[in-house]
Amino acid sequence: MVKMESTEEQDRKLVLEFCHLLEKSKQLFNGLRDLPQYGHRQWQAYFGRTFDVYTKLWKFQQQHRMVLDSKYGLKRWQIGEIASKIGQLYYHYYLRTSETNYLNEAYQFYAAIRGRAYYSRAIKEDRPDLMVKKLRYYARFIVVCLLLKKMKLVRELVTELEKQIQEYTTTYEPEDHLEWSLVLEEIKGFIKAEAAVAVLHADSNPIILSHRLSPLTTPPCERSPHMTLSLQEILIVGSACEQAKFSELTMDMFRMLQTLEREPTESTHPMSITHGMHGHDASPAASRIPPYGVPGSKGYLENGRHYRDNPHKYLLYKPSISQLLVFLASGFKELPPGGALLLYMSADGCFSTTKHPEDYGYELGGLATSVKRDGVEGGGIACRGKSYKENHCLYPGDLYPFTRRPMFIIIDSDNSFVFQHIPRYFGQPLVILMSPQDVPPAFQADVQHHGSLFTLFLHSPLTALCYICNVGDVPIHHWERCQSHVDRFITEASRLVTRCRIDEIEQGIGFIDSSYVQFFGDDFLRTLILRFVFCDVVLRLHRGFRGRHMRPRCEPPLPSNELLEHPSLSHIIFQLASALDVRGHFSDGPECD
Repeated sequence: MVKMESTEEQDRKLVLEFCHLLEKSKQLFNGLRDLPQYGHRQWQAYFGRTFDVYTKLWKFQQQHRMVLDSKYGLKRWQIGEIASKIGQLYYHYYLRTSETNYLNEAYQFYAAIRGRAYYSRAIKEDRPDLMVKKLRYYARFIVVCLLLKKMKLVRELVTELEKQIQEYTTTYEPEDHLEWSLVLEEIKGFIKAEAAVAVLHADSNPIILSHRLSPLTTPPCERSPHMTLSLQEILIVGSACEQAKFSELTMDMFRMLQTLEREPTESTHPMSITHGMHGHDASPAASRIPPYGVPGSKGYLENGRHYRDNPHKYLLYKPSISQLLVFLASGFKELPPGGALLLYMSADGCFSTTKHPEDYGYELGGLATSVKRDGVEGGGIACRGKSYKENHCLYPGDLYPFTRRPMFIIIDSDNSFVFQHIPRYFGQPLVILMSPQDVPPAFQADVQHHGSLFTLFLHSPLTALCYICNVGDVPIHHWERCQSHVDRFITEASRLVTRCRIDEIEQGIGFIDSSYVQFFGDDFLRTLILRFVFCDVVLRLHRGFRGRHMRPRCEPPLPSNELLEHPSLSHIIFQLASALDVRGHFSDGPECD
């Protein structure tokens, strides 16, 4: 009898400990919302404590599942909720660190929830709030799968989400059913817009290609002592109206964030599946959760390896101008010596009505940030008169203070060219890549919704070229052959940039601004510069893109004769066009081999 009481007492203590861990985890998780999204040190320790508690909670429910089942009444959806929050932790840790390996961690937990059907009986609980949790889990899982390019699974999840939304609305007739219908519409539109060009297997099934940077896709470079800078901080801003979006990611943001990441590798802690108290219910190992204090905001050593692979970045969807400037200032503050800050903005133009501007910083207009599309004229937002400045508009003059440090700016807008006048008051390296301000009428409707053509060139040059030549699908063997032409172009352009610099030093001829050379040593920035050159050469030769406003610009200007109009680059484009059988889209040039 004493022994039985002792066992009951032990079980009671286990239940109390579980309840304590569960409550503590919820408090810490909810507290994440109050943490500043900018800066590094402010949130690091709090995330560590949260990971620590969830490690203990996950291990605890595995080790004492039988007791918790019988004495606490632990349900499968409750285990799913814990796993879902761990997945969210990993996803938000990815957003704050930019390390793609944490996406894999989030995926493992989300996949485990689906594979073990933790939410399968949620509808039978007669709790609409539980069904909402299930729907939110699906939406989050879809975002992670999109970022990992698991498109087949994305389509399966969308089908399941649609079924769950229908079941939810039929059972409960909730007030938020229209909101969930909109979520479903958004994700379907996003998937359709994302597939700009289909690459096909021999059996006509699509192949999903990743466009993150990898050792095979990193452009070659002849190094020089002048290549001193590395990209450390990135601000990606998406404010374009009517562009396909999902979960505060516009299509342009989605493409650019992948362009600025390396291909994820297998985790240094491979997923092990440990069996809980029930043999049929294998669960992700708690060792997947980083121990407190290990992951560092600026990179950490693990087994002697520097773990940080990607520059740190912030993602802002339609921010207010104050938010935008705060995040810019934070990135500026966090720059280490030798570091560079990149600002990418995809936004509608905010146009000035001033006829004779005296101040290029504020009187030529700028980019709309969080302005609603009320005063739209000709696709942009008109600023009202010389004395009035639109509150939610980023002007070129707003960026002047940040040019105290090395800065790389990419502007994708129908008012991009106003940013070409930013002065270099502080003598620091500064490069500005500006999109064409217009596209041919045949592309205008698609580009507005499906994402900018300029960003597509920076993300996947071959996809962009196929798109403007109306090539909707390409067999994989043909794609790879065409990609080899793109690789040759990039290699030759890299050689020409380096050659220009050598000629400048040897002959005293100013062919290329030193800013490009200083940025050229960074893999990501070199990739962007060379893809910009590809974009410029392609649009310069394409028959449909006539007029200076239909081609990109850069500041400082890149040399024309020695680079942008170099015969060797034009020749490769003509060869590529012939390989795709779209030679007729391009102006007359030399016969291709």
